[in-house]
Amino acid sequence: MPIDAAGSALRELHAWLLECHSDTVDADRLLALRAEIERLATDHIPGAVIELGCYQGATALWMRAVLDITGQRDRPVHVYDSFQGLPEPGPRDPDLFPPGFLRAAPEQVLALHDRWGCTPPAIHPGWFADTLPGQLPEQVALAYLDGDYYNTIRTCLAACVPRLAPGGILIIDDYADPEINPKAWNGLPGVKAACDDYFGSPSPLQVLFGDGDLAFGRYIAPGNR
Repeated sequence: MPIDAAGSALRELHAWLLECHSDTVDADRLLALRAEIERLATDHIPGAVIELGCYQGATALWMRAVLDITGQRDRPVHVYDSFQGLPEPGPRDPDLFPPGFLRAAPEQVLALHDRWGCTPPAIHPGWFADTLPGQLPEQVALAYLDGDYYNTIRTCLAACVPRLAPGGILIIDDYADPEINPKAWNGLPGVKAACDDYFGSPSPLQVLFGDGDLAFGRYIAPGNR
């Protein structure tokens, strides 16, 4: 596809996602993820792109589309989800959502990619503790963690960080540090608590900013930048 046509298609997808999937994506998230995926190409970081907590696949679709437009069509995408909704919150999580909230099905992920003519990701259904140990790619270039709760994020970090390629990128959704970014939504404090307990102090995570209430933390594995 010519560059101009590809760019037009990406803009169309961007607008459609904001209109039809505003419950899980926003302009800040899409922009931040696009920047990280472009960095994979410019820095020649090897490995797969993975998403932990994909719901209906809107974010995975965006990442696939950006990969394709940036010449990374051969880079695989893997998504992981219980497809049973959220588990019970733990003692370090707020009681915001009932168990089973955000339940989706693998067929929804496939249908979304088919609608936009994009190669679907490899889908790994099941709880992270069961799937991640044996089903993660050997090398990960970008991991997007959207697990919401303390125990889930701890499980994801333990599995993903050792698999990151040199210079590989870890993005943690709902990572809010109000001291650094007072605008960030801090509704799921167990996410930052899990990261603090895993990485220790001083934290190697960088807070990412957006125009709105973006709550993103970024970790870059030691190696080339």
